[in-house]
Amino acid sequence: MATQHVENKLKLLPDLPGCYLMKDINSKIIYVGKAKNLKNRVRSYFKSAHEGKTAKLVFEIRDFETIVTSTDKEAFLLEITLIQKHKPYYNIKLKRGTGYPYIKITNEKDPTLKIVSQVKNDGGSYFGPYPNVYAATETMQLIQKVYPLRRCNGYQKRPCLYYHMGQCLGACFRDVPQSEYDAQIKKIKSFFRGNVSGIKRKLTTQMQTAAKNMEYERAAELRDQIHYVEVTVERQKIISNDNTPRDLFAFYMDKGWLSIQVFFIRQARLMKREKRLFPCIDTPENELASFVLQFYNQKNRLLPKEILVPKEMEHNVLSQILGIPVRTPQRGQKRDLLDMAQKNARLVLEEKFRLLELDDRKTVGAMNEITDALGLPHGHRIEAFDHSHIQGQDPVSAMVSFLDGRPDKNEYRKYKLKTVTNADEFASTQEVIYRRYSRLLKEHEQLPDLILMDGGVVQINAARETLRNQLGLDIPVAGMVKNNHHKTADLMTESDEKIGLDPKSEGFYLLQRIQDEVHRFAITFHRQVHSKNSLSSRLEQIKGVGPKTRIKLLKNFKSIKKISDASLDDLEKLGISKKVAQTIKLSLK
Repeated sequence: MATQHVENKLKLLPDLPGCYLMKDINSKIIYVGKAKNLKNRVRSYFKSAHEGKTAKLVFEIRDFETIVTSTDKEAFLLEITLIQKHKPYYNIKLKRGTGYPYIKITNEKDPTLKIVSQVKNDGGSYFGPYPNVYAATETMQLIQKVYPLRRCNGYQKRPCLYYHMGQCLGACFRDVPQSEYDAQIKKIKSFFRGNVSGIKRKLTTQMQTAAKNMEYERAAELRDQIHYVEVTVERQKIISNDNTPRDLFAFYMDKGWLSIQVFFIRQARLMKREKRLFPCIDTPENELASFVLQFYNQKNRLLPKEILVPKEMEHNVLSQILGIPVRTPQRGQKRDLLDMAQKNARLVLEEKFRLLELDDRKTVGAMNEITDALGLPHGHRIEAFDHSHIQGQDPVSAMVSFLDGRPDKNEYRKYKLKTVTNADEFASTQEVIYRRYSRLLKEHEQLPDLILMDGGVVQINAARETLRNQLGLDIPVAGMVKNNHHKTADLMTESDEKIGLDPKSEGFYLLQRIQDEVHRFAITFHRQVHSKNSLSSRLEQIKGVGPKTRIKLLKNFKSIKKISDASLDDLEKLGISKKVAQTIKLSLK
């Protein structure tokens, strides 16, 4: 079952390709996936039945985030990078290595082409990874036909079969000049950088000729080769054409908020993405400039070789301060990357606004459900009270405040009861209600629209009597009643009538949350007070008072107040030295 936060975010998913990152309760990334349509794919986790590990994954998901891409292929490649970086628990296949091949030109006397699964620092030239394994294999074979290097195992005194087929430069029987290899490698690298128009024209001409001669099988084979070339070396933004380490900054501003995306390009790949959201005081360009400078002023933050920013930025100033080039790409791959970052910035900010709108509708609607059930006009603020004590000792009260269905923690209040020394719910309620609302009247502060007491008739009557008879206020009061299992069950009106809310409604959920929150707040405060006032703990803190002395004091005086009121002679009669007795008296003042 998805949490309310997740349910809200599911409604905001875009119909775009990209990657999604699933997080657990500790915000740790536990799964990374890709999708042609983020909306359909991510929703399927929570709207369908699952078994095995998928069911376990869904059970652990508490949040998610998305990164949109321009194509599903970019999503495929970005997924690889994210899995390698985060090593999510539920990503089994791609955790070690990429799971996808690279095409490598080996670094040796007679270089050759290979398909490998890992990139090593061995001087070889690597291209990839390629999500379509079959297409990568077919394309490598095509290159070996068009731009041959070495196909055989090396010198064997006679030409190999591949040499006779025109697919080997002849390392099998002769010393191939380095210049021949260099010329071929230059063409292969150009091919992998996307300069494939020459080969495609040649293949297209051959395909048309074969079709004209009714060699349909050959024409189909050539058609497939053209397709493999397009799939394998198709330009995409996740892998760039050079290895320059660069960071890319983009922004989107709306309604006074600035959304910033930072893309980290390393090893020619998008390795990491960071995002920031904050109110924009200055112009967005100045805010971003300030952000960039602070960003690189952080500890352990290394400068890249190049920074890419939107065109509105002060490039020269940033470049002079940071000491590296700051540029705005005008076209091509880098421009597309900048556009993609800006799109992500916009989506993140729009998601924030829409989540706020959804949350507002739900919380305000929940507040209205409660007031409607009580027959009251719609309001904005609810204040709730609860008491806590242990067998009458250290009685305290606490108040929580909810504004339009959301906790307003600046208005939370704690009360050490002054007039109550035992478990008297009526008197405790009278004291805390009087203290709270006499103060609001005195300070001319706004009063709540509804007061909720964690209890029933006794608390309601005490609150109503204090408000009306002592303060002259007519604030509605209701009780939050629990069932036999100590769970929220009903609302109780001032006329002692129980009103049952639909347990699946937003109003019931809000009532439950208020009751749990005020109970938590009161219990936490009571523990702090009780711990401080605990006779044993207070005595433990006094130097010279050991276990035996504490037992004597507990037996004879029962309370801190009585020990504090006792004379030095009374303490010494228990066998306590004069020096320790004086220390006790001083410590308990």
